[in-house]
This record gives sequence, structure tokens and C-alpha cells, in this order.
Amino acid sequence: MNDPLAVAKVKAEKAYNAAAESFDAEPLAFWARSGRRTVERLSLRRGGHVLDVCCGTGASALPAAQVVGPEGKVIAVDLADELLKLGQAKAQTAGLQCVEFRRGDMTCLGFPDHHFDAVVCVFGIFFVPDMETQVAELWRMVRPNGRLAITTWGARFWGPAYELWLEAVHRVRPDLYTAFNPWDRITTPEAVCTLLHDGGVQNVEVTAEDGYQALRTPEDFWTIALGSGLRWTIDQMGAELAQEVKHEVLDRLATNGVHRIETNVIYAVAGKQSQPASPRTGADRQ
Repeated sequence: MNDPLAVAKVKAEKAYNAAAESFDAEPLAFWARSGRRTVERLSLRRGGHVLDVCCGTGASALPAAQVVGPEGKVIAVDLADELLKLGQAKAQTAGLQCVEFRRGDMTCLGFPDHHFDAVVCVFGIFFVPDMETQVAELWRMVRPNGRLAITTWGARFWGPAYELWLEAVHRVRPDLYTAFNPWDRITTPEAVCTLLHDGGVQNVEVTAEDGYQALRTPEDFWTIALGSGLRWTIDQMGAELAQEVKHEVLDRLATNGVHRIETNVIYAVAGKQSQPASPRTGADRQ
């Protein structure tokens, strides 16, 4: 398979289907925290229609559904069926009937132009090689006076534990090691602003917010690895080498007295200016 986009999709789908078993574990509370903070920045209104791409188990889709209420609609899409099942179960438990979790590829969803009051992408824009084109695609679906929200990782991703992880992976499986990850391109507010502008988005407000996730024990970091995109590397290593990496990383975390990892986030919100539009029909609201 030589198509970089196709490779990225397969990798993401496999990784997050496997990660579903740990995705909502307590050490990964940053998913929900960042999703909720993204929605807070959108100033959604009751009755609004929202698209959430790379939705996971609903970290941003569920708070959005609470805001728009039963008169509104949230369509939450992801490639990983196992995450979608968890999200739908959480929506049912919360009595949120206005949110629909469905399998979908954000590069080809097929919705018409100006279809949503808000489009949301939390920790997902970097899964495609051509992020600028994907930004343009998301922006296309935002209605006049609507908003686009893109959230990504800031500097020092999961430091200092992630650096220890990279060193351990490089030692046992250098073929799986990469010193550059796709999100590395957009770890500053300036880079995120440039990305959105290159995707044709104007009126962008970008905010960097420092944060951290406490580790009760070093084992919490391994739970984070199992419930995130690192799961793909773990599965590729095989059980024996994965255990070797686990012991090395956790031992070094304990020796260094690491009790938390950095979870710095960059939030970008853009408002689309009003422009003349053709009258909407009932079908537009489906």
C-alpha cells in the first residue's frame, strides 16, 4: 500500500479499535477534559447542528449534545467502530438522543456545503498527511455565522514519559521508532494559525493552554499508551518486546520520580462570516 492517506487510515483504525479497551480509563482523563474545553469555546446554541470528526468515545460530542439539546443534532464520526460503540453507550446512559455515532472517514463524508453550525475536530487533524486540504474540507461544511474548532497537542507531548518511551522503542525496534510525529508540525499557536490560514480559514482565534495528567503510579503511563495511538506500536512489537519496553519505561519513571505528564493543548476556533445563502429546506437539517 503506497498511498500515504490510505496507510494513515488503516493504522488509525487498527490502533484505536485496539485502544478502545483502555481509552476511557482514568489516566486518560485528558480526552474528556480537552473535548469539554473545546466545546466551551464554541458558544454553541440550543438547537444547533454539529459535526464532530475523529470523535472517539464522545469527549466533545457528548458535551456538544448537552448544549444543543433535543432540538439540535450532533453527528459524531470516527473510523474506529469500538470507540463508536462506547460513545453510543455513554450517550444512551446520559439520555442524549440528539447525538448519533456513526462510522465515517473525515476526508469524504459527503455532506453539502454550509451544512453545520459547528464542525469540531479534537486531536484528529494530524491523522491525514495533507492537513491543509482537510482543514479546507471541514471549513467547507461550516455555515455562515458558524464555527470551526480544531484542537491539537502543544509542545512537549506527554513529557517526560514520551521521551523515555521513544528511547525504549528505538532500542528494541528501531524500525518502529520515529523522531517526528505528524502533530509535531503544529505544536505552537503560530503553526496552528498558519495551518488554518493555508486551509482557507479566516478569523482564527488560537489559544495555548498548559496542562498535565497526574500519574498515580508509573503503571498509569502504560495504560495511557494502551489507550492511545501508541497502541499500534505496542501491538507491532509483540508481547515479549512490549513487556521489555514497558519495564524499561516504568522503571525509569519510578527512578526519576515522575508523577505527571504534560498535556499541553492548542485550541483554535474560527468563525465564518455571514454571506448570502439560499433558503434552507427541511432536508438541509438532516
